Amino acid sequence: MKNLRNQFERFCYRHRYKGIPNLMLYVVIANVIVYALSMFDHSNILYYALCFNRSLILQGQVWRLITYVFTGAFSYGNILYVLLFSICYFSLGRAIENAWGTFRFNLFYLTGIVLMDIYCMIFPCQADPYYLNLSLFLSYATLYPNAHFLLFFFIPVKAWIFALIDLVLILIGVFTNIFPYNLFPLVALANYFLFFGKDVANVIPVSWQVNFSRLFRKKPKTAKTTNPPIQFTGSYEAATTTVKAPYTHQCTICGRTDLSNPELEFRYCSRCNGYHCYCQDHINDHTHI
Repeated sequence: MKNLRNQFERFCYRHRYKGIPNLMLYVVIANVIVYALSMFDHSNILYYALCFNRSLILQGQVWRLITYVFTGAFSYGNILYVLLFSICYFSLGRAIENAWGTFRFNLFYLTGIVLMDIYCMIFPCQADPYYLNLSLFLSYATLYPNAHFLLFFFIPVKAWIFALIDLVLILIGVFTNIFPYNLFPLVALANYFLFFGKDVANVIPVSWQVNFSRLFRKKPKTAKTTNPPIQFTGSYEAATTTVKAPYTHQCTICGRTDLSNPELEFRYCSRCNGYHCYCQDHINDHTHI
């Protein structure tokens, strides 16, 4: 699997300049045009001609498999929000395209459209480009987790925080909504998980990943011993080195030394077996060893 992914990345890199450059620019312009024209046409004829409709697609209107992407601006409501989110998604798409290349970004966006089409054709769901655009934000947050966004236009919040909040809300919706609508967000974001793989974990801060890995880190096994280990109270040099006596000569008989009795003379007996010292009072009066 790792080799397959490496081959895919090399293939995308070799063809990085192929495809439609500035794809998000065309998608954003189309959304703004459709929304602007619908403001003058309250019957929303253009919207109903482009939106996803499963029954009409089966009747031959196959353009709806793609054109519903141009109707995403209707979910924002106000024209100011339309312009704001259009600029935001264009910037996100442009940054991702610069990081990946034109070919890979086109393939990423097309994969999200195809996955939503397949799911909504199998199950009676309404395809919505909201989650496709959300995959752009999640991709940007994965590539640049420490980038800042202004909440309420003045509170700086890092991108990974918004990404985690979105993922948590999606998981909550999976368990609270009914089938098949609960699984549609996961299918719509499947392109994000396919293209990033295990790199999705980059959304989580490195410090959190390290602390989480420590919880499941296995401790090294220690060999069992029958005998308790020997405790050394001192170093090896201290254990093997003898303490030097403060005196130089000591009488073997009386124990007096040249330090305690400096007035005495000391001699060594040549007839004793070994190296024995005697003071002047016992050098001639002792039993030879």
